[in-house]
Amino acid sequence: MTERSEVVSKRPVIKASALKNHFIMSKGYMYILECSDGTYYTGSTKDLMRRLEQHQSGEGANYTAKRLPVKLLYYEVYDRIDYAFSREKQVQGWSRKKKEALINGDEQLLSELAKKSV
Repeated sequence: MTERSEVVSKRPVIKASALKNHFIMSKGYMYILECSDGTYYTGSTKDLMRRLEQHQSGEGANYTAKRLPVKLLYYEVYDRIDYAFSREKQVQGWSRKKKEALINGDEQLLSELAKKSV
């Protein structure tokens, strides 16, 4: 069984143009969007720029299509798409507060919230 790859990059992002440096080497992304109604959408993809364009045009997902515009808040880069998909499923099960701790890089709060959910 292959070990899960390490997160190459995880950071809040404001401008999608900042992603260009990651496209050459990465093969999977887990991302969190903020919708116009303040809700979060978590997804995974092989091509983050293309997927963001799809979301913004209303073609990305039914959920985001009804809540445009969306804004990229956070992403993680993985060596394989299946690792990104697995992480997507994990984060989708988290509370809003726990997702916000991840987005804000608050490791202490994230750890505390993880202990509470056990």
